[in-house]
Amino acid sequence: MSGEGEHTASHEPVVFAYDGSTLAKGAIAEAGRLLGRGRDAIVLTVWQPYDLGFVTADDVQLDAADSAQVRHAAEQTAAEGAALAEAAGFHASSTAIEAAPTWKGIVAFADEHNADVIVLGSHGRTRLRDALLGSVAGAVASHSQRTILIVHAGSA
Repeated sequence: MSGEGEHTASHEPVVFAYDGSTLAKGAIAEAGRLLGRGRDAIVLTVWQPYDLGFVTADDVQLDAADSAQVRHAAEQTAAEGAALAEAAGFHASSTAIEAAPTWKGIVAFADEHNADVIVLGSHGRTRLRDALLGSVAGAVASHSQRTILIVHAGSA
């Protein structure tokens, strides 16, 4: 039997939708507390040229029109998230994919990897603001059949 706080590694990974923001970092830490240690995880950063959708590791400045540069920065951001997930007790790997809209890439990736749960951070916007600006967390929750853990700004 596992010790308290330990979780038997599942064959189905936790997928972290990681954009490098403070909120995404907090979501990884909160998931570590809630889901237990020892689980497999994939940290996913979704990118697209011109509209990055993530915070670069080390605040690197880049040319958003240069796909190779954006892809590389997204891979670095995902690797940063994987290091945080390892520190939170997960067996983590990282990947970056190009997808638009972002939510669709997250849902498709989670389905392809048979994710046990998708973890995202959310700013906790109002319904009106979500309707006007959209919400990646809300769209993932609306379109995925998987379990979703949304960590709000005040929770992390």
